Amino acid sequence: MPRRQGYALLIALVTGTAVLAAVVAFAGSMLFSGPRAKASASAAPQSTGRPPAAPARSAGLWLATWAAAPVLGAPDPNHDQDLTHRTIRNVVHTSIGGNAARVTLSNLFGTQPLVIDNVTVNTRPVTFRGAPATTVAAGAKIVSDPVVVPVAADADLVVTLRTPHASGPVTAHPNSHQSSYVETGKGTWRSTTWRYLTAVDVRSTTATGTVVALGDSLTAGTGSTTDANTRWPDILSDRLNGRYGVVNQGIGGNRILRDGIGPRALDRFQRDVLDISGAKTVIIALGVNDVQGFPQQTDPQRITDALRGLTQRAHARGMRVVGATLMPYDGYRSWTPAQDAVRNRVNETIRAGGVFDQVLDFDRDMRDPGHPYRLNPAYDCGDHLHLNDAGYQRLGSLVNLTDLVSVRPSSDAL
Repeated sequence: MPRRQGYALLIALVTGTAVLAAVVAFAGSMLFSGPRAKASASAAPQSTGRPPAAPARSAGLWLATWAAAPVLGAPDPNHDQDLTHRTIRNVVHTSIGGNAARVTLSNLFGTQPLVIDNVTVNTRPVTFRGAPATTVAAGAKIVSDPVVVPVAADADLVVTLRTPHASGPVTAHPNSHQSSYVETGKGTWRSTTWRYLTAVDVRSTTATGTVVALGDSLTAGTGSTTDANTRWPDILSDRLNGRYGVVNQGIGGNRILRDGIGPRALDRFQRDVLDISGAKTVIIALGVNDVQGFPQQTDPQRITDALRGLTQRAHARGMRVVGATLMPYDGYRSWTPAQDAVRNRVNETIRAGGVFDQVLDFDRDMRDPGHPYRLNPAYDCGDHLHLNDAGYQRLGSLVNLTDLVSVRPSSDAL
């Protein structure tokens, strides 16, 4: 199903499982340098690592087509808080397609074991070590067995799971800009939160890797139109046209140096970048919340040193790193001349080289030509920090596809 035609599926979801099944059934090379990053396996069954690639007779690579970083654990706002026999329909948008899928479920922020007794991908049953039900320990995650199901590129995919009983907090990614649904005994409600689901991998015979976009609200898509899939990683995925996966690991309010909304980037880099199936390149667009968020970081070198450290960790996995300059935000409530000077110093260091393999100059391209400390009004969603759909379209168009596939420098001098 094409990206811009996802609304029909969402309407069908509300009407019930039978209609959903009919809709989804109908719906349903470039080389990067370096080896695929390997996820470590846990000794505990409930926190198993990502299973090995399919055997040779099942041609193809296991690559992430979608992911969402777990952000927080909070009581689920399901009206009367009754989580028994609750069905969650997470609607996600794929970047690449494949002939099989597997899903990752997370109980990272949970304080009790999470029992899930039914999971489907586009109505196809999913198993975990051969069983239809699984228990995910508090603080752990689990990866499903592969399920043979056709997955289309650039299409909505429905991952449904049922919790026979559950107690919070729920591991979730809020503000998804995508409509999902929660069904309880009292009815079905629309939600823009993804619950428990943190990744979908596909077995692809055409794509050869995945690009990870690591960022904050400007990567997550704050200001974009819900269900339109106009975040800048979506635009990049359109341009790659199924040849490479693109996953969006943006968290609104996220910072590099301090925990806040979600763990700081220094701590989540392993989980949200290095452990992503088939990750070959990471695009880092972080730092503006360190500058403008409270408490504000006043030392630009601390920010650039941390970014350089992330690059070194990616290089140790053979990954290429593309990094973005920090966009202007004069007019936003926390802007001050002193902090804008910090932002400019960070950008000067990034442009000078030695932080990333390649630089995306978002600052230069998104500023107002007449007022360089402000966003271009054509791209401003209205709060002077976040973008509208046209702005995210512009960001996605700025990524040089050649930069993504160039061989990274052999020197580790960064």
